Amino acid sequence: MTADPLTVESSATMKDAAEQMRNDDTGAILVVDGGTLKGIVTDRDIAVRGVADGRSPDTPVSEVCTSDPVTLTVDQTVEDAIRIARDQRIRRIPVVQDGRPAGIVSLGDLAMERDEDSALADISAAPQNS
Repeated sequence: MTADPLTVESSATMKDAAEQMRNDDTGAILVVDGGTLKGIVTDRDIAVRGVADGRSPDTPVSEVCTSDPVTLTVDQTVEDAIRIARDQRIRRIPVVQDGRPAGIVSLGDLAMERDEDSALADISAAPQNS
C-alpha cells in the first residue's frame, strides 16, 4: 500500500490533476471534498473521459473521475484486496479510515506481496521514471 496518497479537491481542474500526476510520477489521484474521499481519477480518465470527449482542461476533475469508488478500510487484509480487485476488475483501490484517504493499493503492490519474483512485482519495485 502507498500510504499518504496524493489527493486533489473535486473542484480542481483536469489540468491541475494531470500536472500533479506528472510532477509526482503517478497515474492515479484520489479525489476529495473537504478531506472525504469522493472518487479516484486516473491518467486514463483524463485522456478518455476528458480529452477524447472534447472537454476543456478547465473541466472539474469531479466530472471525469470515478465517483464513489470501491474502497478498503485500514483493517482489511491483502486477501480482501485481491478479492476486490479480481471481483471488481480494478487496478487501484483507495484505502480509507473514517471516510478519509489513508492509502491506495495497486495491483503492483499485491503482486509484490504475493509473488515478489513475478514480472509485475519486478516492474512495480523498479525506481520511478524521471
